[in-house]
Amino acid sequence: MKIRSEIKDNVLYILFNGELDEYTAGYTRNYLDEAFSQCVFEDVVLDMRGLDFMDSTGIGVLIGRYKNLKNKSKRMFISNANPTIEKIINMSGIYEIMPKIS
Repeated sequence: MKIRSEIKDNVLYILFNGELDEYTAGYTRNYLDEAFSQCVFEDVVLDMRGLDFMDSTGIGVLIGRYKNLKNKSKRMFISNANPTIEKIINMSGIYEIMPKIS
Protein backbone atom coordinates (compact mmCIF):
# COMPACT_ATOMS: atom_id res chain seq x y z
CA MET A 1 0.00 0.00 0.00
CA LYS A 2 1.18 3.44 -0.93
CA ILE A 3 -0.66 6.54 0.21
CA ARG A 4 -0.02 10.16 -0.51
CA SER A 5 -1.88 13.30 0.38
CA GLU A 6 -2.24 16.79 -0.97
CA ILE A 7 -4.24 19.86 -0.02
CA LYS A 8 -6.13 21.96 -2.57
CA ASP A 9 -8.55 24.72 -1.62
CA ASN A 10 -8.89 23.59 2.03
CA VAL A 11 -9.60 19.99 0.97
CA LEU A 12 -7.26 17.19 1.99
CA TYR A 13 -7.04 14.59 -0.78
CA ILE A 14 -5.85 11.12 0.20
CA LEU A 15 -4.74 9.03 -2.77
CA PHE A 16 -4.56 5.26 -2.29
CA ASN A 17 -2.51 2.83 -4.36
CA GLY A 18 -2.57 -0.90 -3.62
CA GLU A 19 -4.67 -2.94 -1.21
CA LEU A 20 -6.43 -1.87 1.98
CA ASP A 21 -6.70 -5.04 4.01
CA GLU A 22 -5.62 -6.71 7.24
CA TYR A 23 -1.95 -6.42 6.31
CA THR A 24 -1.97 -2.72 5.41
CA ALA A 25 -4.60 -1.50 7.92
CA GLY A 26 -2.11 -0.43 10.59
CA TYR A 27 0.02 1.54 8.17
CA THR A 28 -3.06 3.15 6.60
CA ARG A 29 -4.56 4.04 9.98
CA ASN A 30 -1.30 5.64 11.13
CA TYR A 31 -0.83 7.55 7.88
CA LEU A 32 -4.35 8.95 7.96
CA ASP A 33 -4.19 9.90 11.63
CA GLU A 34 -0.89 11.69 11.04
CA ALA A 35 -2.20 13.52 7.96
CA PHE A 36 -5.36 14.56 9.80
CA SER A 37 -3.40 15.91 12.76
CA GLN A 38 -0.82 17.86 10.73
CA CYS A 39 -2.99 19.50 8.07
CA VAL A 40 -5.46 22.35 8.12
CA PHE A 41 -8.48 21.40 6.02
CA GLU A 42 -12.26 21.59 5.88
CA ASP A 43 -13.06 18.31 4.11
CA VAL A 44 -11.33 15.04 3.19
CA VAL A 45 -11.66 13.25 -0.14
CA LEU A 46 -10.52 9.64 -0.31
CA ASP A 47 -9.42 9.12 -3.91
CA MET A 48 -9.60 5.39 -4.50
CA ARG A 49 -8.63 5.24 -8.18
CA GLY A 50 -5.48 3.27 -7.31
CA LEU A 51 -7.10 0.96 -4.75
CA ASP A 52 -7.16 -2.61 -6.08
CA PHE A 53 -8.71 -4.43 -3.12
CA MET A 54 -10.40 -3.68 0.19
CA ASP A 55 -11.68 -6.08 2.82
CA SER A 56 -13.69 -5.64 6.02
CA THR A 57 -10.60 -4.51 7.92
CA GLY A 58 -10.16 -1.70 5.41
CA ILE A 59 -13.79 -0.71 5.86
CA GLY A 60 -13.16 -0.58 9.61
CA VAL A 61 -10.18 1.73 9.08
CA LEU A 62 -12.28 4.11 7.01
CA ILE A 63 -15.16 4.13 9.50
CA GLY A 64 -12.78 4.75 12.39
CA ARG A 65 -11.20 7.73 10.64
CA TYR A 66 -14.66 9.01 9.72
CA LYS A 67 -15.71 8.97 13.38
CA ASN A 68 -12.58 10.89 14.38
CA LEU A 69 -13.26 13.55 11.75
CA LYS A 70 -16.95 13.77 12.58
CA ASN A 71 -16.03 14.62 16.18
CA LYS A 72 -14.04 17.56 14.76
CA SER A 73 -16.95 18.64 12.50
CA LYS A 74 -15.09 17.59 9.33
CA ARG A 75 -16.63 15.77 6.36
CA MET A 76 -15.25 12.83 4.41
CA PHE A 77 -16.06 11.89 0.81
CA ILE A 78 -15.11 9.05 -1.54
CA SER A 79 -14.15 9.44 -5.19
CA ASN A 80 -12.98 7.32 -8.12
CA ALA A 81 -13.69 3.85 -6.73
CA ASN A 82 -13.36 1.12 -9.36
CA PRO A 83 -16.35 -1.24 -9.87
CA THR A 84 -15.04 -3.85 -7.41
CA ILE A 85 -14.37 -1.33 -4.64
CA GLU A 86 -17.66 0.42 -5.45
CA LYS A 87 -19.53 -2.84 -4.83
CA ILE A 88 -17.84 -3.31 -1.44
CA ILE A 89 -18.58 0.28 -0.45
CA ASN A 90 -22.23 -0.05 -1.49
CA MET A 91 -22.65 -3.34 0.38
CA SER A 92 -21.09 -1.91 3.54
CA GLY A 93 -23.27 1.21 3.50
CA ILE A 94 -20.28 3.54 3.68
CA TYR A 95 -21.78 5.87 1.07
CA GLU A 96 -24.46 6.75 3.62
CA ILE A 97 -21.87 8.44 5.84
CA MET A 98 -19.16 9.25 3.27
CA PRO A 99 -20.89 10.44 0.10
CA LYS A 100 -19.55 9.69 -3.34
CA ILE A 101 -18.27 12.68 -5.31
CA SER A 102 -16.81 13.05 -8.79
